[in-house]
This record gives sequence, structure tokens and C-alpha cells, in this order.
Amino acid sequence: MAVEVITREDLNEFRSLLLNDLKEIIQSKPQQTKQWLKSNEVRKLLNISSGTLQNLRINGTLSYTKIGGIMYYDNSDIDKLLNGNKVNVLPTLFK
Repeated sequence: MAVEVITREDLNEFRSLLLNDLKEIIQSKPQQTKQWLKSNEVRKLLNISSGTLQNLRINGTLSYTKIGGIMYYDNSDIDKLLNGNKVNVLPTLFK
């Protein structure tokens, strides 16, 4: 039975190789988001009720596509809605 000694340098080399492999995996596989979301996915994403989502459709705030009774929402439209309503604030400490 042969005994193999693992040195600190061996562990550092393994660490470097592992980190490089993880970086390659992360960079080669960009995070994929769905382009089209169904109503229940939008409600969960925005934490809103079905009535609120209906109001966003009715007043034209959020565009949608209806196919066979199912409403689909473009993810980029949801991002535009969120960014368009973003409120920029200045930090005020103890005022």
C-alpha cells in the first residue's frame, strides 16, 4: 500500500485549476432568461395580484400577446417598465 503525501503546493495548484475551470464554465454559459413569460410568472416576479396585472394590461402600461387564451409578456417590456419607474434618491443620513 503506497502512501501519497499531499503538500500545500499541491493544494494551491488544485485550487488554481479548480478556479480556472469554474471561471470558464461561468463565462461560457451566460445566464439565460426566458423571453416570454406567462401571467403567473409575471405575478410572481413582480409580486402583484392578478387584478393588478390586468390593470397594467388595460391601461397600456404593460404590453402582452394573447395566444389561445394565454397571455404572454415580453421580459424586456417588464425590464423597461421597472427601469422607467425607477426612483433615484440621494442618500441623506441623519437629516
